[in-house]
Amino acid sequence: MATNIDVTRRPFSVIAADKVQGTAVYDADGNRLGSIEYIMLDKIGGRVAYAVLSFGGFLGIGEKYHPLPWDVLRYDPVKGGYVINMTRAQLERAPTIDAKDSVDWENEAWGERVYGHYGVQRYWL
Repeated sequence: MATNIDVTRRPFSVIAADKVQGTAVYDADGNRLGSIEYIMLDKIGGRVAYAVLSFGGFLGIGEKYHPLPWDVLRYDPVKGGYVINMTRAQLERAPTIDAKDSVDWENEAWGERVYGHYGVQRYWL
Protein backbone atom coordinates (compact mmCIF):
# COMPACT_ATOMS: atom_id res chain seq x y z
CA MET A 1 0.00 0.00 0.00
CA ALA A 2 1.46 3.35 -1.03
CA THR A 3 1.41 6.33 1.30
CA ASN A 4 1.58 9.97 0.39
CA ILE A 5 4.20 11.48 2.66
CA ASP A 6 5.14 15.12 2.21
CA VAL A 7 8.90 15.09 2.85
CA THR A 8 9.06 18.89 2.68
CA ARG A 9 6.95 19.21 5.82
CA ARG A 10 8.41 19.24 9.31
CA PRO A 11 7.65 15.95 11.05
CA PHE A 12 4.91 16.04 13.65
CA SER A 13 6.69 16.00 16.98
CA VAL A 14 5.01 15.53 20.31
CA ILE A 15 6.35 14.64 23.72
CA ALA A 16 4.73 13.70 27.01
CA ALA A 17 4.81 16.54 29.52
CA ASP A 18 6.68 14.43 32.06
CA LYS A 19 9.43 13.81 29.49
CA VAL A 20 10.05 17.56 29.19
CA GLN A 21 10.90 17.74 32.89
CA GLY A 22 14.65 17.62 33.37
CA THR A 23 15.44 18.64 29.80
CA ALA A 24 18.43 20.99 29.64
CA VAL A 25 18.10 24.64 28.59
CA TYR A 26 21.01 26.41 26.91
CA ASP A 27 21.78 30.00 25.99
CA ALA A 28 22.48 30.94 22.36
CA ASP A 29 26.22 30.28 22.89
CA GLY A 30 25.58 26.70 23.99
CA ASN A 31 26.13 27.25 27.73
CA ARG A 32 23.85 25.19 29.95
CA LEU A 33 21.60 27.47 32.01
CA GLY A 34 19.50 24.91 33.84
CA SER A 35 16.69 22.49 33.16
CA ILE A 36 12.93 22.43 32.84
CA GLU A 37 11.48 21.78 36.28
CA TYR A 38 7.86 21.50 35.12
CA ILE A 39 5.46 22.94 32.60
CA MET A 40 2.23 24.82 33.19
CA LEU A 41 -0.66 24.09 30.83
CA ASP A 42 -3.55 26.34 29.95
CA LYS A 43 -6.31 23.89 30.85
CA ILE A 44 -8.95 25.73 28.82
CA GLY A 45 -6.92 27.06 25.87
CA GLY A 46 -4.98 23.82 25.44
CA ARG A 47 -1.52 25.38 25.18
CA VAL A 48 1.67 25.27 27.17
CA ALA A 49 1.65 28.59 29.01
CA TYR A 50 5.04 28.33 30.74
CA ALA A 51 8.04 26.09 31.02
CA VAL A 52 9.49 26.68 34.47
CA LEU A 53 13.28 26.73 34.36
CA SER A 54 15.31 25.67 37.37
CA PHE A 55 18.29 28.01 37.30
CA GLY A 56 21.35 28.56 39.44
CA GLY A 57 22.08 27.09 42.82
CA PHE A 58 24.05 23.99 43.68
CA LEU A 59 22.57 20.58 44.46
CA GLY A 60 19.12 22.12 44.76
CA ILE A 61 20.19 24.88 47.17
CA GLY A 62 19.70 28.47 46.07
CA GLU A 63 17.93 27.56 42.84
CA LYS A 64 15.61 30.07 41.25
CA TYR A 65 12.62 29.18 39.14
CA HIS A 66 11.90 31.23 36.04
CA PRO A 67 8.61 30.82 34.19
CA LEU A 68 9.46 31.01 30.49
CA PRO A 69 6.78 31.56 27.88
CA TRP A 70 6.84 28.42 25.75
CA ASP A 71 7.41 30.53 22.64
CA VAL A 72 10.92 31.59 23.77
CA LEU A 73 12.14 27.98 23.73
CA ARG A 74 13.50 26.35 20.59
CA TYR A 75 14.27 22.65 20.66
CA ASP A 76 17.73 21.75 19.38
CA PRO A 77 17.88 18.04 18.46
CA VAL A 78 21.69 18.10 18.36
CA LYS A 79 21.91 19.32 21.96
CA GLY A 80 18.91 17.28 23.03
CA GLY A 81 17.63 20.36 24.85
CA TYR A 82 16.03 23.74 24.49
CA VAL A 83 17.77 26.97 23.55
CA ILE A 84 16.71 30.47 24.57
CA ASN A 85 18.03 33.64 23.00
CA MET A 86 19.05 35.15 26.31
CA THR A 87 22.23 35.52 28.31
CA ARG A 88 22.73 34.33 31.88
CA ALA A 89 22.71 37.98 33.05
CA GLN A 90 19.40 38.66 31.29
CA LEU A 91 17.90 35.55 32.81
CA GLU A 92 19.03 36.60 36.29
CA ARG A 93 16.87 39.74 35.92
CA ALA A 94 13.82 37.76 34.78
CA PRO A 95 10.73 37.25 36.96
CA THR A 96 11.14 34.36 39.40
CA ILE A 97 8.94 32.23 41.61
CA ASP A 98 9.66 30.17 44.72
CA ALA A 99 7.43 27.20 43.96
CA LYS A 100 4.48 26.12 41.78
CA ASP A 101 1.94 27.37 44.26
CA SER A 102 3.74 30.59 45.21
CA VAL A 103 2.14 32.60 42.39
CA ASP A 104 -1.36 33.17 41.10
CA TRP A 105 -0.89 31.70 37.62
CA GLU A 106 -4.19 33.22 36.47
CA ASN A 107 -3.20 36.79 37.45
CA GLU A 108 -3.23 38.75 34.16
CA ALA A 109 -0.82 41.46 35.36
CA TRP A 110 1.73 38.88 36.45
CA GLY A 111 1.40 37.04 33.13
CA GLU A 112 1.87 40.31 31.25
CA ARG A 113 5.03 41.02 33.28
CA VAL A 114 6.52 37.61 32.46
CA TYR A 115 5.64 37.68 28.76
CA GLY A 116 6.72 41.33 28.52
CA HIS A 117 10.13 40.56 30.03
CA TYR A 118 10.81 38.06 27.27
CA GLY A 119 9.39 40.32 24.56
CA VAL A 120 6.76 37.88 23.35
CA GLN A 121 3.07 38.47 22.89
CA ARG A 122 0.71 36.75 25.27
CA TYR A 123 -1.22 34.07 23.44
CA TRP A 124 -4.43 34.65 25.41
CA LEU A 125 -5.18 38.12 24.03
